[in-house]
Amino acid sequence: MVTVEEYLHTLYRPDCDYVDGVLVDRNVGLLTHQIAIREVLFYFYERRHLWDIFVILSLRVRISPSRYRVPDVLVVLGPEPDENILTAPPFLCVEVWSPEDRISLMQEKIDDYLRFGVRFVWLIDPYERRAWIYTQDEIREVRDGLLRTSDPEWIVPLTEILG
Repeated sequence: MVTVEEYLHTLYRPDCDYVDGVLVDRNVGLLTHQIAIREVLFYFYERRHLWDIFVILSLRVRISPSRYRVPDVLVVLGPEPDENILTAPPFLCVEVWSPEDRISLMQEKIDDYLRFGVRFVWLIDPYERRAWIYTQDEIREVRDGLLRTSDPEWIVPLTEILG
């Protein structure tokens, strides 16, 4: 068991999630995985002024007093937050699937985001070239090749992320 204080004052490379006293590794090592993360980040970063958003890679998010998650990419509506660990729900969390990921752990992570109030979670599988959109109301596989949000409406072609 690791205390919250120990987790918050330790630098992990790569950073890991903290779930009820347990450190949970994030799979980040493969090139295909990293390229997909980079493309998501760059896509939103290039539009940050147009859409008035803040986008960042792998920032800790305090889901609850005993749960911290580190999304691959997150997007906040409006300006840069003034805190080092995000304590308010971002608008969008993006997770990029890695072959080492377990579906049950990924689903638990997505459920944490949604319970916390994240409006949209995108799960992108760069190996199978598939994606899913998660909201409070539904889980939908992207079949038309377009990742979407609403209010604000963003339509992101999967090919922009996966080439």
